[in-house]
Amino acid sequence: MTDDTIPPFSFPAVHAKKVTAAFDGGRLTSNGGVMLLAMAERRLGLADNLARVFPDRRDPTRVVHSLVDMFRARMFAICCGYEDADDLDHLRSDPAFKLACGRLPDTGRDLCSQPTLSRLENAPRLRDVIRLTYILVDAWMDSYPREPASVTLDIDDTCDVVHGHQQLSLFNAHYDERCFLPIHVYDTEKSRPVAVVLRPGKTPGGVEVRTLLRRLVRRGCQ
Repeated sequence: MTDDTIPPFSFPAVHAKKVTAAFDGGRLTSNGGVMLLAMAERRLGLADNLARVFPDRRDPTRVVHSLVDMFRARMFAICCGYEDADDLDHLRSDPAFKLACGRLPDTGRDLCSQPTLSRLENAPRLRDVIRLTYILVDAWMDSYPREPASVTLDIDDTCDVVHGHQQLSLFNAHYDERCFLPIHVYDTEKSRPVAVVLRPGKTPGGVEVRTLLRRLVRRGCQ
């Protein structure tokens, strides 16, 4: 008979409470991997950087969830395969998600709900979206310990099928689908994302791609 020993997982403490991953009962979650995502996110500082450039136009006397908390909840949910904001109505009380967002699983306040996230996603203006995009570009540039001699970017559009008549979604004859056609930019050598631009479901022209490249080069030269 084999007596298996499972190595312990070490996670950062939350509000001076030790966090231990185990499989012996209590409040359970099937989203334990979100704790690893939380460690990576805090190392990169993505949520803090996004909140820093995003103007909070809410009434401060009625704010319950900070921008940082909402960004973290949304990012972690998407990374775990929960792409719809509706999923947060359940995940907002999930113990692993609460710990990943710096809240205690039992006594900490639940995370934001779908209506709160929907208001957040409809709040940014065009300039806000551009500033948010630059945060991803800056994270890519910071991933290099020193300035590289050259960089090769792969720019392509990807079919994002919609299931309705969302604003700016179009029927694309090539894909035979109603969709968005976002532009993805990747660093080919490191396979790292540089920028993602959500756009209508039509093939981008050279002028649009050139404009995007100009913005990226300008940001890299700052």
